[in-house]
Amino acid sequence: MAFQGSLKELPLPDIIQLVAVSGKTGVFALSSQAQKGEIFLREGEIVHAVTGSVRGEEAVYELAIWQEGEFLFRPGVETEERTVRKSNTNLLMEAARRIDEWQVLSKRIPSTRMVPIFTNHSTSTSISFTPQEWSVICKVDERRTIDELAAVLGVSAFDVCKLLYGLITAGLVELRENIGQLQSDRLRRMAPAELLMVAKNIHEQAKVMLASHDRAGDLDVATRRAQADMSAGRGPDAVIEMVRAVEQVLSSALGPNQSRIFLEKVNQQLSG
Repeated sequence: MAFQGSLKELPLPDIIQLVAVSGKTGVFALSSQAQKGEIFLREGEIVHAVTGSVRGEEAVYELAIWQEGEFLFRPGVETEERTVRKSNTNLLMEAARRIDEWQVLSKRIPSTRMVPIFTNHSTSTSISFTPQEWSVICKVDERRTIDELAAVLGVSAFDVCKLLYGLITAGLVELRENIGQLQSDRLRRMAPAELLMVAKNIHEQAKVMLASHDRAGDLDVATRRAQADMSAGRGPDAVIEMVRAVEQVLSSALGPNQSRIFLEKVNQQLSG
């Protein structure tokens, strides 16, 4: 028998534990806005998960963050794939730990689209690094974003952020803004009325993603600032600043993957 409901009413970790305790085999189909994900259980144990291009344990951690959306559990659906090896308990504990830890990391790393660069202090400091820190340092070329570093290293952006956090705290590395993926050229060709509409749509888009979250009020601050700047004649730049501010709020509240999805939606809007 299928089991379905709202993630707003029942958080995903609670739902998984509820179904897993009965030892069922099946799949959770999850949807939130345009995002979709699946978590497969075999005799109560999570064996495979996917959302977008993210698979395995990282997909479980990403899906566990979702606070809005719908779920449907279809019993009896199996998969031959096995991308998850950890126990349910360890997976869900790690998901909760990451959510808490990201709140700390995001205070110094507001977005994974930012570019790590070496400070002047790094050239005059003698310090020993762990092998993991060296692996990141060797790939920092002051052009790659944190997301791109993660792809090159074959690890998650979260793991790169954990290593960068210590380097940033020590004053050896700092982050440079990078909004290059945003299609800002089209913004600069828009009339004031069009820019206001874009700002309104961006606000509504982010508001849906942050629905019921205690950071939702931060969006209003970013929108009011953008409106004031547009009134002062800073139209395109005001919208770009708004995108940057809103994306950082989403990154801090929901994690780096959700902020990337937001930027993708903004680009889709600008290319439409």
